[in-house]
Amino acid sequence: MTFTQTFNLALPALPSGWSAEKDFKAVGTLSGATQRNLEAVGPFFLAHARRKRHGRTFSEDERIQAQQNVKKTEEDDLGEISEPEDNMLLAREAKDWKSQDHYQVLGLTKYRWRATPEQIKRAHRKKVLRHHPDKKAALGDRDENDQFFKCIQKAHEVLSDPVKRRQFDSVDEAADVEPPTKKEASKNFYKLWRKVFISEGRFSNIQPVPELGDENSSQDVVEEFYNFWYNFDSWRTFEYLDEDVPDDNESRDQKRHVEKKNANARRKRKTEDTARLRHLVDDCAAGDERIKKFRKAARADKDKKRLEREAEAKRLVEEKEKARLEEEQRKKDAEEAAKAEREANKKAKEAAKNATKKNKRVVKGSVKDVNYFDEAPSAAQVDSVLGDVDLILSKIDAEELAGLAGRLTAAGKDAAAVKTVYTEEVQRLVGAGKLKEGEAKFFA
Repeated sequence: MTFTQTFNLALPALPSGWSAEKDFKAVGTLSGATQRNLEAVGPFFLAHARRKRHGRTFSEDERIQAQQNVKKTEEDDLGEISEPEDNMLLAREAKDWKSQDHYQVLGLTKYRWRATPEQIKRAHRKKVLRHHPDKKAALGDRDENDQFFKCIQKAHEVLSDPVKRRQFDSVDEAADVEPPTKKEASKNFYKLWRKVFISEGRFSNIQPVPELGDENSSQDVVEEFYNFWYNFDSWRTFEYLDEDVPDDNESRDQKRHVEKKNANARRKRKTEDTARLRHLVDDCAAGDERIKKFRKAARADKDKKRLEREAEAKRLVEEKEKARLEEEQRKKDAEEAAKAEREANKKAKEAAKNATKKNKRVVKGSVKDVNYFDEAPSAAQVDSVLGDVDLILSKIDAEELAGLAGRLTAAGKDAAAVKTVYTEEVQRLVGAGKLKEGEAKFFA
């Protein structure tokens, strides 16, 4: 509901004494007049001219224009049918609809599985405008054979139903692209095989399908492509080729038999198609220079790593052998040094032993040289002197023996001097606690 409210507002009164002659102030002036030529254009002027020319009213002109637009649209639609209709196609029997190419019937062979629902709808409309029995009768064609029109209707029925269309696309051999021969692929490998995989990719449950790529594709891209196709997930069911199942309720056994037969046939075709696709991918991979390049690079890398491993193993063996030889040499040198040391020690011991024997001879000879400290010593004196000498020799070590022998040698054959040396040695031994006082009786 709309409400209207009116407000009565009076304009403010002019100030007293205000006049236009003295109080009005102009902010600008008008420019001078300019003469220009104007040309009438645009759809509205054309419509006006058309009505004037033909002496039409607005309603008459709109009606005539609408009729002309409809006629032009029909002519344009018919003119877009670019695929010729041969006599064999026009002579098809409607009962053989299952063997007909539905895309060819509607004039969509260049689109096939790529055709959109809108294109199918438009193509059907074009065919109906051309082949409808009433249309033909209106044009004076009295041929009452409407078999091809029924084919058109069946093609539209199949292609406009997503399920039925997928069943037909599953067995549409006209959409298949034959793989190139080795000779053909050697000239244009990627272009020819790309068409094959685009055609096969229409059956993939996984979209989008990886592209084949080109000679510059990376190894990851190539491996992704072949892994996808070697593990291809296809929706092809081959149901379109099923034998018709009888609808007669009295032959249920026959119906089950036919259904089982169709299921077995679909499984067989599915297996054969999987093997066909695997063989096709194998052929493509066998001629793909990128795979050869990657394998060659992999072998080179593998050989490089193998050589590095062998070199490292050889280095370790050499180092181990070197360490073993060094250890053997070290042991050998140690053994030789130990042997030399033993020989030196042995010689030193023998020399010391010989020196000790010599010094003992000097010590014992010193008392003999002085005739045992008497001109005609008695046997008892000789025994007493030699007993004390042996006692002294038993109490001193090699170094002390050498010192004693040296002093006795220096004393010579002076009996007093020799006895003094012995007396001093006895006193030293007594002082060292090695001899008891009076134990050496002759030299006490």
